[in-house]
Amino acid sequence: MANRIAVYPGTFDPITTGHLDIIRRGAKLVDHLIVGVAANAGKGPLFGLDERLMMVREEVKPIAEKTGTIIEIRSFSNLLMHFAEECKAVMIIRGLRAVSDFDYEFQMVGMNARLNPDIETVFLMASETQQFISSRFVKEIALLGGNVSSFVTPRVLNRLQTYLSRKQGAAE
Repeated sequence: MANRIAVYPGTFDPITTGHLDIIRRGAKLVDHLIVGVAANAGKGPLFGLDERLMMVREEVKPIAEKTGTIIEIRSFSNLLMHFAEECKAVMIIRGLRAVSDFDYEFQMVGMNARLNPDIETVFLMASETQQFISSRFVKEIALLGGNVSSFVTPRVLNRLQTYLSRKQGAAE
Protein backbone atom coordinates (compact mmCIF):
# COMPACT_ATOMS: atom_id res chain seq x y z
CA MET A 1 0.00 0.00 0.00
CA ALA A 2 1.27 3.47 -0.89
CA ASN A 3 2.09 5.99 1.78
CA ARG A 4 -0.99 7.92 2.80
CA ILE A 5 -0.04 11.60 2.71
CA ALA A 6 -2.21 14.32 4.20
CA VAL A 7 -1.91 18.10 4.37
CA TYR A 8 -3.01 20.06 7.43
CA PRO A 9 -3.03 23.73 6.33
CA GLY A 10 -3.17 26.86 8.42
CA THR A 11 -1.56 30.17 9.19
CA PHE A 12 -0.41 29.02 12.65
CA ASP A 13 0.04 32.58 13.89
CA PRO A 14 0.79 31.37 16.50
CA ILE A 15 0.41 27.60 16.72
CA THR A 16 -1.96 26.78 19.59
CA THR A 17 -2.72 23.73 21.69
CA GLY A 18 -5.82 23.34 19.51
CA HIS A 19 -3.65 23.01 16.38
CA LEU A 20 -1.40 20.53 18.18
CA ASP A 21 -4.43 18.46 19.15
CA ILE A 22 -5.49 18.17 15.50
CA ILE A 23 -1.90 17.39 14.40
CA ARG A 24 -1.57 14.70 17.08
CA ARG A 25 -4.84 13.06 16.08
CA GLY A 26 -4.29 13.53 12.34
CA ALA A 27 -0.86 11.89 12.56
CA LYS A 28 -2.60 8.67 13.63
CA LEU A 29 -4.53 8.56 10.34
CA VAL A 30 -1.67 8.80 7.85
CA ASP A 31 1.91 7.75 7.18
CA HIS A 32 3.09 11.25 6.29
CA LEU A 33 1.52 14.48 7.51
CA ILE A 34 2.53 17.75 5.89
CA VAL A 35 1.71 20.79 7.99
CA GLY A 36 1.29 23.54 5.44
CA VAL A 37 2.05 26.97 6.87
CA ALA A 38 0.30 29.54 4.70
CA ALA A 39 2.25 32.71 3.96
CA ASN A 40 -1.01 34.74 4.19
CA ALA A 41 0.63 38.15 4.26
CA GLY A 42 -2.83 39.61 3.62
CA LYS A 43 -3.95 38.50 7.09
CA GLY A 44 -1.21 40.64 8.66
CA PRO A 45 0.38 37.88 10.74
CA LEU A 46 2.00 38.73 14.06
CA PHE A 47 4.96 36.46 13.30
CA GLY A 48 6.84 36.26 10.04
CA LEU A 49 6.68 33.11 7.94
CA ASP A 50 10.13 31.86 8.98
CA GLU A 51 9.31 32.25 12.66
CA ARG A 52 5.96 30.47 12.27
CA LEU A 53 7.70 27.62 10.44
CA MET A 54 10.25 27.35 13.25
CA MET A 55 7.56 27.38 15.95
CA VAL A 56 5.57 24.64 14.22
CA ARG A 57 8.70 22.49 13.72
CA GLU A 58 9.61 22.78 17.40
CA GLU A 59 6.12 21.91 18.57
CA VAL A 60 5.44 18.93 16.30
CA LYS A 61 8.77 17.17 16.77
CA PRO A 62 7.61 15.30 19.92
CA ILE A 63 4.40 14.27 18.14
CA ALA A 64 6.35 12.75 15.25
CA GLU A 65 8.64 10.92 17.65
CA LYS A 66 5.71 9.52 19.64
CA THR A 67 3.52 8.48 16.69
CA GLY A 68 6.24 7.37 14.29
CA THR A 69 4.49 9.39 11.60
CA ILE A 70 6.62 11.49 9.28
CA ILE A 71 5.58 15.08 9.96
CA GLU A 72 6.97 17.63 7.56
CA ILE A 73 6.55 21.39 7.83
CA ARG A 74 6.33 23.35 4.58
CA SER A 75 5.24 26.83 3.63
CA PHE A 76 2.90 27.59 0.78
CA SER A 77 1.47 30.67 -0.87
CA ASN A 78 -0.54 29.13 -3.66
CA LEU A 79 -4.00 27.59 -3.81
CA LEU A 80 -4.43 24.89 -1.14
CA MET A 81 -5.48 22.30 -3.72
CA HIS A 82 -2.38 23.02 -5.82
CA PHE A 83 -0.22 22.68 -2.70
CA ALA A 84 -1.92 19.36 -1.83
CA GLU A 85 -1.29 18.11 -5.38
CA GLU A 86 2.40 19.15 -5.19
CA CYS A 87 2.64 17.18 -1.93
CA LYS A 88 0.95 14.16 -3.54
CA ALA A 89 -1.61 14.25 -0.73
CA VAL A 90 -4.66 12.01 -0.74
CA MET A 91 -6.35 14.02 1.97
CA ILE A 92 -6.62 17.44 3.54
CA ILE A 93 -7.19 17.51 7.29
CA ARG A 94 -9.22 20.34 8.75
CA GLY A 95 -10.17 21.02 12.34
CA LEU A 96 -13.68 22.06 13.28
CA ARG A 97 -14.43 23.95 16.49
CA ALA A 98 -18.06 24.95 16.06
CA VAL A 99 -21.00 24.94 13.67
CA SER A 100 -19.85 28.30 12.30
CA ASP A 101 -16.59 26.64 11.15
CA PHE A 102 -18.62 23.99 9.33
CA ASP A 103 -20.46 26.52 7.16
CA TYR A 104 -17.21 27.91 5.78
CA GLU A 105 -15.52 24.51 5.50
CA PHE A 106 -18.54 22.98 3.74
CA GLN A 107 -18.22 25.58 0.97
CA MET A 108 -14.46 25.04 0.78
CA VAL A 109 -14.87 21.27 0.40
CA GLY A 110 -17.25 21.76 -2.49
CA MET A 111 -14.85 24.06 -4.29
CA ASN A 112 -11.84 21.82 -3.61
CA ALA A 113 -13.74 18.73 -4.80
CA ARG A 114 -14.42 20.49 -8.11
CA LEU A 115 -10.72 21.33 -8.43
CA ASN A 116 -9.58 17.79 -7.60
CA PRO A 117 -12.12 15.10 -6.65
CA ASP A 118 -9.31 12.64 -5.84
CA ILE A 119 -8.24 14.52 -2.70
CA GLU A 120 -10.59 13.98 0.23
CA THR A 121 -11.14 16.43 3.05
CA VAL A 122 -11.32 14.90 6.51
CA PHE A 123 -12.70 16.90 9.42
CA LEU A 124 -11.55 16.34 12.97
CA MET A 125 -13.70 17.87 15.66
CA ALA A 126 -11.73 19.85 18.20
CA SER A 127 -11.41 18.12 21.54
CA GLU A 128 -13.80 19.54 24.12
CA THR A 129 -10.99 21.38 25.91
CA GLN A 130 -9.80 22.99 22.67
CA GLN A 131 -13.04 24.04 20.99
CA PHE A 132 -12.86 27.73 21.82
CA ILE A 133 -9.17 28.31 21.04
CA SER A 134 -8.23 30.29 17.95
CA SER A 135 -4.99 32.01 17.02
CA ARG A 136 -6.93 35.22 16.50
CA PHE A 137 -8.23 35.19 20.09
CA VAL A 138 -4.84 34.19 21.47
CA LYS A 139 -3.20 37.16 19.72
CA GLU A 140 -5.91 39.56 20.82
CA ILE A 141 -5.76 38.44 24.46
CA ALA A 142 -1.94 38.58 24.48
CA LEU A 143 -1.83 42.03 22.87
CA LEU A 144 -4.23 43.33 25.52
CA GLY A 145 -2.11 41.94 28.35
CA GLY A 146 -4.12 38.80 29.12
CA ASN A 147 -2.76 35.42 30.14
CA VAL A 148 -2.65 32.96 27.21
CA SER A 149 -0.52 30.30 28.90
CA SER A 150 -3.30 27.69 28.78
CA PHE A 151 -3.75 28.13 25.01
CA VAL A 152 -0.15 27.77 23.82
CA THR A 153 2.92 25.80 24.81
CA PRO A 154 5.62 27.39 27.00
CA ARG A 155 7.89 27.88 23.95
CA VAL A 156 5.18 29.71 22.02
CA LEU A 157 4.29 31.75 25.10
CA ASN A 158 7.94 32.80 25.36
CA ARG A 159 7.92 33.91 21.70
CA LEU A 160 4.72 35.89 22.26
CA GLN A 161 6.19 37.58 25.32
CA THR A 162 9.39 38.39 23.41
CA TYR A 163 7.34 39.87 20.57
CA LEU A 164 5.26 41.95 22.99
CA SER A 165 8.30 43.26 24.86
CA ARG A 166 9.95 44.27 21.55
CA LYS A 167 6.76 45.97 20.46
CA GLN A 168 6.45 47.76 23.80
CA GLY A 169 10.12 48.82 23.63
CA ALA A 170 9.61 50.21 20.13
CA ALA A 171 6.54 52.18 21.25
CA GLU A 172 8.42 53.95 24.08
